[in-house]
Amino acid sequence: MEDLFKQYEDKLPESLLDDVKSLVPENTDRQKVKEILERVYSEFISAKVEAGESVGLIAAESIGEQGTQMTLNTFHYAGVAEMNVTVGLPRLIEILDGRKNISTPMMEISLKAPYNKGKDIKQIAWSIKETKLKDIASEFSINVAELIVEIVLDEKKITAVGMDVASVGKALDKSLKDFNMKIKGNVVTIKTGKDDGLNELYKLKEKVKEVHVSGIKDVYQVLPVKRGDEFIIITAGSNLKAAFECEYVDAFRTTTNNVAEIADVMGIEAARQAIITEVFKVIENQGLNIDKRHMMLVADMMCNSGEIKGITRYGVVSDKASVLAKASFETPIKHIISAALVGEEDMLTSVVENVMLNQPVPVGTGLPGLLVIKNDKVKAKEKE
Repeated sequence: MEDLFKQYEDKLPESLLDDVKSLVPENTDRQKVKEILERVYSEFISAKVEAGESVGLIAAESIGEQGTQMTLNTFHYAGVAEMNVTVGLPRLIEILDGRKNISTPMMEISLKAPYNKGKDIKQIAWSIKETKLKDIASEFSINVAELIVEIVLDEKKITAVGMDVASVGKALDKSLKDFNMKIKGNVVTIKTGKDDGLNELYKLKEKVKEVHVSGIKDVYQVLPVKRGDEFIIITAGSNLKAAFECEYVDAFRTTTNNVAEIADVMGIEAARQAIITEVFKVIENQGLNIDKRHMMLVADMMCNSGEIKGITRYGVVSDKASVLAKASFETPIKHIISAALVGEEDMLTSVVENVMLNQPVPVGTGLPGLLVIKNDKVKAKEKE
């Protein structure tokens, strides 16, 4: 049976052959296996794009036409004031532009057993949320006589986030190494060590309010949610690398909606898949239908250089070889002048530049060139 599959190794992708091997029962007749492979091969060939098909134009039209049906709104998670998620056209634009700073970053954190069944879910959620000093302090004041900042800690709030005064002191000690700090009971006093005036002391008071005490940095809101038969934690704010370091987090299933962050932490292949997944979330949310292959083509274009490049004049468009193609997108005068200064040549190999010059475009039947071989009679007539 293996020799049959070997005959199709050059004809079919490895993944398709593996699927056929796994799905065909062991005792299947050799002739039937051959028929199955032939059928798969014919389906594979018919699914291929015809040579000269303008796949980029079709993808652009398919996404653009559906995009006109999208609404401009945000989704709000009930019960949590700060948790909004950008959806619709604004979200689609920020994905395809390859933006690093997105409007509403969020993570979906999957947990390991037994925590994914609800064990200590509230405590875990609180331990993930970033806690700053201002969140666990009841009062900040400046002692003008001694030129110190005094902070009164709220012990109830400290206990709620799973800490004690000593652990808060350690966290502050790491962040405030250049200052003299003392803890007495639940009161923390901080001195600069220099004879700074009131203005510097006020700046210090505002600075210590933002000191990170516990949790994952940049995660400012958490929401435990039951999805199916397990609990996950949805966060407002994203820090994937720090989330992976938590012992109770399932790193294989935890994800973020920030594609640039996925590229930094997990690599460009993961980022490509994230672009496809995130776009389809937007499309499904709007009740639209776009063929997955169009989105895969766009994701490939954005990621083929090894880093994410948006569909903008600074990203994918800047890589085009054609001067006229760049000029047709945005800032035409800039592109044409720059090309003229260095004597750049346009080989007119793509669609846009030929449309601009009113020439046949190199797609479909316009792709092959015809060569006419003249016989001797025709040559003789032309000489006459």
